[in-house]
Amino acid sequence: MAFESLSDKLQNVFKRLRGKGRLTEADVKEALREVKLALLEADVNFKVVKQFIASVQERAVGQDVLTSLTPGQMVIKIVNEEMISLMGSETTEITLLSGEITVIMMCGLQGAGKTTTAAKLAGKFKAQGKKPLLVACDIYRPAAIDQLKVNAEKQGVPCFSMGTGHSPVDIAKAALLHAKKEGNNVVILDTAGRLHIDEELMEELQNIKKAVNVHHTVLTVDAMTGQDVLNVATTFDEKIGITGVILTKLDGDTRGGAALSIRAVTGKPILYVGMGEKLSDLEQFYPDRMASRILGMGDVLTLIEKVQNEVDEKKAIELEKKFKRNEFDFNDFYDQIQQMKKMGGVQSLLSMIPGLGGQLKDVQVDDDAFKMTEAIICSMTKKEREKPDIITPPRKRRIAMGAGVDIAEVNRLMKQYEQTKQMMKQMNGMMKGGKMRRGGGMKFPFGF
Repeated sequence: MAFESLSDKLQNVFKRLRGKGRLTEADVKEALREVKLALLEADVNFKVVKQFIASVQERAVGQDVLTSLTPGQMVIKIVNEEMISLMGSETTEITLLSGEITVIMMCGLQGAGKTTTAAKLAGKFKAQGKKPLLVACDIYRPAAIDQLKVNAEKQGVPCFSMGTGHSPVDIAKAALLHAKKEGNNVVILDTAGRLHIDEELMEELQNIKKAVNVHHTVLTVDAMTGQDVLNVATTFDEKIGITGVILTKLDGDTRGGAALSIRAVTGKPILYVGMGEKLSDLEQFYPDRMASRILGMGDVLTLIEKVQNEVDEKKAIELEKKFKRNEFDFNDFYDQIQQMKKMGGVQSLLSMIPGLGGQLKDVQVDDDAFKMTEAIICSMTKKEREKPDIITPPRKRRIAMGAGVDIAEVNRLMKQYEQTKQMMKQMNGMMKGGKMRRGGGMKFPFGF
């Protein structure tokens, strides 16, 4: 995951700071030297690092910090505040016009994930009650139009295209007329990219902006390209003028320095970050939450939002009732796995819980392991899923054969089911006996 190495190094520095009762100016400078090296290794721009360390040091070596009861915590607080400031302090959203069509032009180099991101954005606007229209202006890349159409269908939004026989400018103008006719109030132009920046690319984007009143020009950049992201962003801004940036592939094995550098270098805000390949994996960028993740403090607010957005509330209420009646079955197991996958998997969720980042450093939770559980459940009959108690050894052998697994795996799942059932029974008994304080809307997790 992005920032994993940086987060580990910073937490080690902070651990040593907190371990000292008193701090000297030399202690602070030594700690900040290590922070500086960690940031540079994470591919943060050198000038940005230099200014960041200078700002932190100016605040951290003051008497108010060094003579406080918890100087280590004060230094960490300053680092956190300066990191938030570095990434823009305030969250910047794509503002949509009221009563008229908002035109958003997506731009960027080929391979940055622009077409997929355009569809992700359309899905977000649709969820907000808007009527987005995706427009295929990339007439050069093979299958670009088909890719946009497929993603538009998955998101349940319309896609406007005129094939490859028209210019992007003509397509953009025709799309706007189509949007007015059909009542679409957000038009997202998916433009062509190149493997590198060239005059032809820039001229085409300039011509689209001259022909159509573009309200937002959003640059999509691949976080895994490192320092080159800054050069790309700067050039695009100089040539066509961008209003914001979307960083993709921030969930990959990347150092993540671009997220810490791009605002300081270009002055343009990061609007969203791509945290996965699914069309739902686009998160609003919150500087304070990102700083919290980097410093190993978790990200509870994003976790809560993921749960609210992805968990089926009716199913959650029904599941709670089943738990209380001790009636849950393998259908419920299966539903819980699907909801977990929607939220980005176990590892992603656990990393957002404060205090768990460091503890989980060497623990790898393989979300693919759930595939075996899914296969076993899918190999059961409807009656077996609803009444697990009827699963006898012969049935287990048939289920194992159908799932393509050893019978030991079926026994393992059955044991998990029995353990969870027993745990729920004990918890319900404690609640009825008054030993556990009742809480509104309590949700019981499965014991995976």
